[in-house]
Amino acid sequence: MKPFNQLLLGAAATLLSGAVMAAPSYKIGTEGGYPPWSMVDASGNVTGFDADVAAALCEELGADCRFVVQSFDSLIPSLNAKRFDLIISGMSYTPERAKRVNFSIPYAVEDAIFILPADSELVGAGDSDEIFSGLEGKTIGVQGGTTHGAYLAKMAPEVNIKDYETLDQMQIDLDAGRLDGTFADLTSQQQFYDKMDNPEFALTDYIIKGSSDPETLGYGIAVGIHLDNDELKEEVDNALCTLIENGTIKEASEKWFQIDIANYEICEDD
Repeated sequence: MKPFNQLLLGAAATLLSGAVMAAPSYKIGTEGGYPPWSMVDASGNVTGFDADVAAALCEELGADCRFVVQSFDSLIPSLNAKRFDLIISGMSYTPERAKRVNFSIPYAVEDAIFILPADSELVGAGDSDEIFSGLEGKTIGVQGGTTHGAYLAKMAPEVNIKDYETLDQMQIDLDAGRLDGTFADLTSQQQFYDKMDNPEFALTDYIIKGSSDPETLGYGIAVGIHLDNDELKEEVDNALCTLIENGTIKEASEKWFQIDIANYEICEDD
């Protein structure tokens, strides 16, 4: 697989019927600050699971691609303003977002989890209702524009939700004791917790399944595409099914998350 950076990836040209045809060129919007999904290194290159998926997708499409990095909550407005062609940024396919975005098939599925004080009884809670009732009046950090804030607002309206522009900012506040807990993707929370080295906090035993409330948490991780570009959606869908079936998504997820989050069921009827 070719490396993905902000400058270029993919084929420069495609030979077709003896003529040289220019490869399609796509700009891909991503956050770049949500490890291990997408991160920007010191050289300005985007790395992480999203980068590997983008590299494989663009190679399958025979396209030249580059990343446009900006805040997560600005990705959909910028897509609609045609600042870029695709969103690959760990974005969940939700009914509300689908009013503004032409989503691909959900190629990966992701659960969510809380980080809470280690001495809290909620760490060992057996279900979400027990956690939510125990968090009444507490301040929980989420990343702004993600599904996690919408889910908490619906399921636990008595919780004080504090939005952060980036995951790093949220985690800094948690580590400094300015939050009672955080709620985010299992993979990101696990990576942060492993590096946190703070015995005052712990991951909850109970995991919020990504399928537990499709209205807010969505149907899985998908590529965002312009609403009026059904042709590109079909091409992306077909390419993603190839990447699921040939093990590319599995390889990328195990590389970055140590678990397989590929959505195998989505292509079974194709």
